[in-house]
Amino acid sequence: MRIYLDHNATTPIRPQVAEAMSAVLHAEFGNPSSVYEEGAAARARVESARAQVAALLGADTSGIRFTAGATEANNTLLFGLLEPGDHVVTSAVEHPSISEPLGLLEGRGIRVTRVSPDGDGCLSSGAVLDAIGEGTRLVSIIWANNETGSLQPIEEICAECRRRGVLFHSDATQAVGKTAIDLARVPADFLSSSAHKLGGPKGVGALVARDNTALPAFLHGGGQERGLRGGTENVAGIVGYGLACELALVDCAQREESYGKLRDRLWMGIRASIENVRWNGNPARVLTNTLNVEFSGLAGEVLVQALDLEGVAVSAGAACHSGSIEPSKVLTAMGRTPEEARGSLRFSVGWGVDEAQIDRVVGLLAQMVPRVRAVDSP
Repeated sequence: MRIYLDHNATTPIRPQVAEAMSAVLHAEFGNPSSVYEEGAAARARVESARAQVAALLGADTSGIRFTAGATEANNTLLFGLLEPGDHVVTSAVEHPSISEPLGLLEGRGIRVTRVSPDGDGCLSSGAVLDAIGEGTRLVSIIWANNETGSLQPIEEICAECRRRGVLFHSDATQAVGKTAIDLARVPADFLSSSAHKLGGPKGVGALVARDNTALPAFLHGGGQERGLRGGTENVAGIVGYGLACELALVDCAQREESYGKLRDRLWMGIRASIENVRWNGNPARVLTNTLNVEFSGLAGEVLVQALDLEGVAVSAGAACHSGSIEPSKVLTAMGRTPEEARGSLRFSVGWGVDEAQIDRVVGLLAQMVPRVRAVDSP
């Protein structure tokens, strides 16, 4: 049996979620926009899921807009909200679905300030707020980084943005279902999420808005999702997303605790058995399921491949673009050299992982790392 330690990339779908989706696919095929019985049943399913998502996030159901995922939600917000002359404050460690659209928008007259993190990948709330100036329309800060798990001071930044009358958005894709989020307490104007990061299906997510009048439609045609997103709703996917949120609401605290124990067991085993390793992040300010480790003196992608051959799935700290290996932009923004970033791996635990699997991975790493270092050394 393979060991899956890449839950930040995607999570296994929960059995209850798959069963609920299967029931919809087999027996509830109506179009939610139709007025007859089958359509009404589908509409009821969509609205029930909307309430489940809202309950997990502490949001009002009127602010939940279903999308194809957080990438679409982020693009909907940025391209729909910003106009030439607007100023945006963001971080240097955002997901590409924020950083790349903002790069395109800079060419259309949008000004962007990117705040760098400290060596642990964490932002200073003061630095973010100091970047706000004349014409700042939006502050967009990732809630938890996808590579390091670093948690940002969202509550402080959000509260001050509200006081200054500046809109605040967070890509909370990695945080939802892994740590508590309560928008009744943290008054974010916008939040993005994807179902497949918390045991739901791929291809569905949400853009949560406190005041939907601020956004124009991103997809036109049909007027679905209260006019924001045209197109027939993915009912089965939305049902799965809603149930995944309901399950997370019930056991989010237990997930944090159990994932943290597994993550810490992995780190302690690595540190005890392998020399010259470093945790990329601050253990007190990261998601409890995420461990990003620098193994000095080796190429991370080689170690990923070696582990894969032994039945273990992890992620390298480097991304492959057009056949070339590039250092992680997140890690280099944290001050790591390209070589340090290239030698880093991300381990992310989740549902289905147990202590025996963690111990197996530690044992494999203890054998593999010296071998890979010996091959990579000049």
